Amino acid sequence: MDERRTLRWIRICIAIMILGLFVSGVTAFPLRVELGIGSDILHSSPAVDWFPDAVAWVDRVAAALVDVDGRYPFISYGTDWLAYAHLVLAVVFIGPMVDPVRNIWVIQFGVIACAGIIPLALIAGGIRGIPLGWQLIDMSFGVLGVIPLLIAWRLTARLERMRSA
Repeated sequence: MDERRTLRWIRICIAIMILGLFVSGVTAFPLRVELGIGSDILHSSPAVDWFPDAVAWVDRVAAALVDVDGRYPFISYGTDWLAYAHLVLAVVFIGPMVDPVRNIWVIQFGVIACAGIIPLALIAGGIRGIPLGWQLIDMSFGVLGVIPLLIAWRLTARLERMRSA
């Protein structure tokens, strides 16, 4: 694989990560509306029969968001900051898009962050009473997110060797 093609694949992997962070960030703002729509979709699908506990959990979370938003709207400010953090992290990955060798530390940081999702989901999820199935869904973001980052890391190391040869 030549230098140009390697750089293109690195950029594709980083773009996947940026897109994932962007979507995660933007969708964290309208949680109440999204959960209401999600609940409606689940109730009009076979999921209500196939996964009744999951549908009940989505309903419970949707009801909680309506209640909290109605009585304590300032609590949602925390998820606004969560959304903002995702958007900021997406911007940080522009560095490796421009110069992956110089900014490999961002890719490495992303791998570490993805690994950290697993203990966070297990520990905080357990403390907060989040069902194990939902914790597994949360952990999947780290598992799936690390894939393009590991590929980008490996290709960046290859690119560095190419440039130094």
